[in-house]
Amino acid sequence: MNCDLPSVCRALEDPELFFDSLGEGSTVIFDEVHRLQDPSRLLKIAADVYPHLQTLATGSSTLAATRKFRDALTGRKESILLPPVLWEECQGAFEVKDLDRRMLHGGLPEPLLSGEKNSEFFAEWIDSFYARDIQELFGIRSRAGFLKLLQLLFRQSGGLIDYTQLAKLSGLSRPTVKAHTEAMRIAHALFLLTPFHGGSRREITRRPKCYAFDTGFVSYAKGWESIREEDRGLLWEHLVLDTLRSRFDDERIYFWRDKSRREVDFVLKRTETEIDAIECKIDPDSFDPSPNLVAFRALYPAGDNLVISPRVMEPYRRRFRDLLIHFRPLAQIG
Repeated sequence: MNCDLPSVCRALEDPELFFDSLGEGSTVIFDEVHRLQDPSRLLKIAADVYPHLQTLATGSSTLAATRKFRDALTGRKESILLPPVLWEECQGAFEVKDLDRRMLHGGLPEPLLSGEKNSEFFAEWIDSFYARDIQELFGIRSRAGFLKLLQLLFRQSGGLIDYTQLAKLSGLSRPTVKAHTEAMRIAHALFLLTPFHGGSRREITRRPKCYAFDTGFVSYAKGWESIREEDRGLLWEHLVLDTLRSRFDDERIYFWRDKSRREVDFVLKRTETEIDAIECKIDPDSFDPSPNLVAFRALYPAGDNLVISPRVMEPYRRRFRDLLIHFRPLAQIG
């Protein structure tokens, strides 16, 4: 049921009449469900009165972002994150073997499968994102300021977020930058990665890292037509994060950094005491645990040390002084 269509919206004005017309065990998909006047009421009725039906609701933004959702549907729903095409999927059904192509074109199917990088696709997507997700759902009217900020965040993707500097560069106030960034986060254009800390006064505790949701928009915002050697590490980090988020709850994924700028790319909290450290490397032979991983393990000794590289085909282990390091392909990160 394409909820963009007025005829579908009219058909769903009486949910009972609609659901009664479906056969036993039917599956119904409401695409762009946030277009409906009262989408949470429709889904609540489906869950409570018609549990024998399989109901899937999709939208271009987080459903809770729209003010039309008057009920959180707690206990009645399961949310599913749909990331861009993962690197392991590229090598399977999508038959994209070239890592640089996945990094440059991104993981949305249309540009991924395109023979050439099409800047118009990304420009049109950004315009549509503002019109359909931001302006309608959040009521943000300052189009030029919002899009300038979005482009800045895409260009700075993978770095620590600095709201004061972003305010200067975008011409927006600091509170407005924070509000716009939160809207982008809720709408899944950005992901804010929280710093991991356990009480040491030398750890970064507040400033998150900001990641664009797709590498294609990073390369578009930076104006890249090809991938240079020095670009691969940053973009590989994005692909590793996509896979982590597809397998683990966001609340378990962090990065670590101290005031001496020693940093671990990703930290996965398995238990209260077991903390995995994950480093992203294009070339596994260039990995050196000093000083970053050594400093981290001095504070948090329990957990696995992982190096994830596209050049590792089969997992292996190496010992660096007192640290055992597991080298793995991205598909075996879990």
